[in-house]
Amino acid sequence: MIKIRVAQKVDMKAVHGLITELAIYEKEPDAVNITVEDLERDGFDLQKFDCFVAEQVATKQIVGMALYYARYSTWKGSTLHLEDLYIQPSFRGLGLGRKLFDKVVKIAIDENVGRMEWTVLEWNKTAIEFYKTYNATLDPEWHLGTFSNEQLQKFK
Repeated sequence: MIKIRVAQKVDMKAVHGLITELAIYEKEPDAVNITVEDLERDGFDLQKFDCFVAEQVATKQIVGMALYYARYSTWKGSTLHLEDLYIQPSFRGLGLGRKLFDKVVKIAIDENVGRMEWTVLEWNKTAIEFYKTYNATLDPEWHLGTFSNEQLQKFK
């Protein structure tokens, strides 16, 4: 049996492990710079994000997570951004992704946000098909722009 619950500070080691697994899956194994301590501070002391976890009840093992945070859109007002939704491969196909995603959707509804958003890699066909089951809009026209910390430092 697996339960979906709000993440606690003590879960951040497991969440960090899931984030690292996701980075490997997304072919970016060296991209994770944050630490467990960063997650603990940012999520619980500074309240920069919220998170749900999927926990295997018998073993207390965290096998999935959905990490999200509030944003603001000049067009839509309050926005909820789902940063990561990840289930360990051996626990996929049990409906955990849907349960976690539904929890985040409920938060978006309860907070009456103008938009809920997330990004998905164009090659991740499984995720794309998953979001299509929700009738989600997957916009191919927008590109994600980023600056790394190193790039930002060059502006000093």
